[in-house]
Amino acid sequence: MSKQLVVLIREDPSKTHRASEAIRIALGLSTGPNPISIILLDNARQLVSEDAYDLPDGEILEKHLPVIKNLEIPMIIPIGSRETFSIDEEFTIQESSPSKMASLLGQADCILSF
Repeated sequence: MSKQLVVLIREDPSKTHRASEAIRIALGLSTGPNPISIILLDNARQLVSEDAYDLPDGEILEKHLPVIKNLEIPMIIPIGSRETFSIDEEFTIQESSPSKMASLLGQADCILSF
């Protein structure tokens, strides 16, 4: 039986490499048999913005983000994020309320938090 994986990213990709590393790890986990979702909070939402490649780890993101787009890995962001960030609509974006995100985290078999 497959296990539901969630990668929760809160780190600011303009200040630390941890957000880009979380994307790399999530992509690696997506190659296995278990379904995966990525929740982006706070400034981590920049990872799915049209300006993502301009971030300090842009060269790393250029390798991994297109694959995440092609695999249609769900990228979950808070409702209203499009008002603050220029979201790249090529991603499989799901806007969710805090309660729905909490429910997803509660149902997950494994959560990686960055």
